[in-house]
Amino acid sequence: MSRSLYKGPYVDEKLLKKIDGKKPNEAGVIKTWARRSMIAPEMVGFTFGVHNGKNHVEVTVVEEMVGHRLGEFSPTKKFQRHGGKMQKELDQKKREAEIAAAKAAKAAK
Repeated sequence: MSRSLYKGPYVDEKLLKKIDGKKPNEAGVIKTWARRSMIAPEMVGFTFGVHNGKNHVEVTVVEEMVGHRLGEFSPTKKFQRHGGKMQKELDQKKREAEIAAAKAAKAAK
C-alpha cells in the first residue's frame, strides 16, 4: 500500500473533520470505514471504531502508529485453527496430560 512521495500521505477528509477541535478523552469512539486512511499525528490519543467488514473494532491510536494505515489494526479475517487428524491427536494428548496432572495433584494432598 505504498503511495508516491509527490502525492503525500492520504488522510480521509471526513475523518479529520470528526476530530477537528475535539480532545481525545471527550470524543469517545469515532466510527469510520476509512481503512485506507493513514494515521496522522493529530489522531494520537483518539479511539476509532475501524470497520472490518462485519463490525467496528476499537483502535486507540498511540504515537508508534503514526504513518501506518487504520486498517492494519483491524483484522478482517478470523483465524479458526488448523484441523485434521493430527490436530485432534494433539488435542487429545493435551487433555490426557491435564487429567493426569489433576489426578497427581489430588493424590499429593
